[in-house]
Amino acid sequence: MGGELLKYFSVYLLSTIKFIGGPLAGISTGLSFLETFGLTVAGMMSSVVVFSLLGNTAHRYYVRRRRAKNKPIFSKKTRRVVKVWRRFGMPGIAFLTPLILTPIGGTVLATVFGVAKTRIMGHMLWSALFWGFALTLIVFQLKHLPFLEFLK
Repeated sequence: MGGELLKYFSVYLLSTIKFIGGPLAGISTGLSFLETFGLTVAGMMSSVVVFSLLGNTAHRYYVRRRRAKNKPIFSKKTRRVVKVWRRFGMPGIAFLTPLILTPIGGTVLATVFGVAKTRIMGHMLWSALFWGFALTLIVFQLKHLPFLEFLK
């Protein structure tokens, strides 16, 4: 029983930090497609809920840390993010969050741009469902390939 809970917790915890970690951990621990998909979405949404509440605090910490190191606030990376925001808005940030921004980064970014918490959660939910299904399906379909043999 404890071993099964540890499997579930590892998939859930990895998904809170790095979304692709959920499907990879799910397949490596032998969980089913639906278990992996559900825990991956639940992990991301847990991060979204927590960091939508703490987003402004996390942003202030990040800015203080950059200033202490004498780094500029605007870099190539931040300019790209602002460009994506202006062009695609919250749907664009939500779409890119599981792939590039991580659940924490995407949520903090949306909070900094002043998006309402309910809107953040709604957009992140459809993104988590879409990418959770897609990435879990891809990992489960490709598990037989030689470079993914270590996951079995």
